[in-house]
Amino acid sequence: MQENIKKILIVGGGTAGWMTAAALSKVIDHRFCTVQLVESEDIGTVGVGEATIPIIQIFNKLLDLDEDEFVRKTQGTFKLGIEFVNWTRIGQKYIHAFGDVGKDMDAVQFYHYWLKMAQLGKAEDLGRYTIAGVAAAKGKFMRPFDAGNSPLSNIAYAFHFDAGLYAKFLKEFSEQRGVLRKEGKVVATDLDSTTGFIKSVRLESGESIEADFFIDCSGFRGLLIEDALKTGYDDWSHWLPCDRAWAVPCESAEHLTPYTRSTAHAAGWQWRIPLQHRTGNGHVFSSKFMGEDEARSILLNNLDGKPLAEPKLLRFVTGKRKKIWNKNCLSIGLSSGFMEPLESTSIHLIQSSIGRLMSFFPNKSFDQVDIDEFNRQADFEVEKIRDFLILHYHATERNDSEFWNYCRTMPIPPQLTQKIEQFQKNGRIFRNSNEMFSDLSWLEVMYGQGIRPKAYHPLVDRMSEDEIAMRLESVKSVIDKSVDYMPTHEQFIAANCKAG
Repeated sequence: MQENIKKILIVGGGTAGWMTAAALSKVIDHRFCTVQLVESEDIGTVGVGEATIPIIQIFNKLLDLDEDEFVRKTQGTFKLGIEFVNWTRIGQKYIHAFGDVGKDMDAVQFYHYWLKMAQLGKAEDLGRYTIAGVAAAKGKFMRPFDAGNSPLSNIAYAFHFDAGLYAKFLKEFSEQRGVLRKEGKVVATDLDSTTGFIKSVRLESGESIEADFFIDCSGFRGLLIEDALKTGYDDWSHWLPCDRAWAVPCESAEHLTPYTRSTAHAAGWQWRIPLQHRTGNGHVFSSKFMGEDEARSILLNNLDGKPLAEPKLLRFVTGKRKKIWNKNCLSIGLSSGFMEPLESTSIHLIQSSIGRLMSFFPNKSFDQVDIDEFNRQADFEVEKIRDFLILHYHATERNDSEFWNYCRTMPIPPQLTQKIEQFQKNGRIFRNSNEMFSDLSWLEVMYGQGIRPKAYHPLVDRMSEDEIAMRLESVKSVIDKSVDYMPTHEQFIAANCKAG
């Protein structure tokens, strides 16, 4: 008991800080351990992490959140996937839809049967065999319910929400459960001269705050993990060359689409995230291939409606800290590194760091063997996400700009090369250990980006073409009937979680 952590200090608020505080407020006994968060209202947050992936539902269940209240208070909408426009070539689009693709048959995955028929020109687009893809295209949404063997029993979905309102929502949640908030700007960090551990942080007011365990949620600044502990940074911009983003909200479109849209431009891409009260937009680009003024103009010329604020410029370097956890400091969120929001992984990486912290929660000894394993797992996760993002840029036919010529011809990590080659040979995709994205996600993006296998699983040939065609048609028919049953996205929100 004497070795147990008595005080945790979170430096920085925003999404990362308040997600961490909210989770700790549920698992920490505040009689024995104090959780404090220090933030300054004078320091803005990035506030563009507004799209999520389905695994966020695990976090919501940890907090026992009422989903309708959560969506209402964050001006949220629902998300069934991401539509990619102009990524393979100008004018082409596909959707990376959440959830299942078809229905597996005779111990072989559905997509291998689909691959055979697609190679024969006898199958429709892959997205037609996913309930999320069809529902997204038709603007439909509902939560899954017990519908037996129907696809309606297994609708995978995530959320769009206002990041500022999300942080406010979690702040209220955390403070109600014992988290102490301190207003103040951290200006210095005091280290133990013997161990190099952090002893305390000093505020602009002169106040010093001590703790046993420090969690750095200070964003790109990395006040503790980098400024104080000099942890170092792995720069991956040679693989992911975008290093700037303009962000701006605009008036909502007429219809709330239940998906995120990513539209490729000459030197990057533009996000579009529909919320109840506005649309979130941003143009991620490479400053080596496009000037800031041109990138800003492209963004403003491709909005749904009138801008609601001046565009905000963000500068970043894609990569990660050499150690996500160093000594008695854990970095969470942008302080740990940056993966551009192409596949909406920013909030997921916060969540996974929090979950990993629960598994490796320390005592005052801070055993290095646990910290090393934490870092190994964190590195594995982010490297696999990195490779998935590289795939979008590298697997393209575009040759209309220097940027796309660079991305199409650049050397890529060997493990990504192996994954692409294995798919090209026989359509095989294998999930590596517990990597974030499933084989179906890799399938949707590799095929969507124009990679075509030369063959398919040999066991597919046990079934006749006529039988496969009949089963594919049945899958499509069942999905269509299920989607017809669903209300529109707007109808579902109006009936369940419309913001005031």
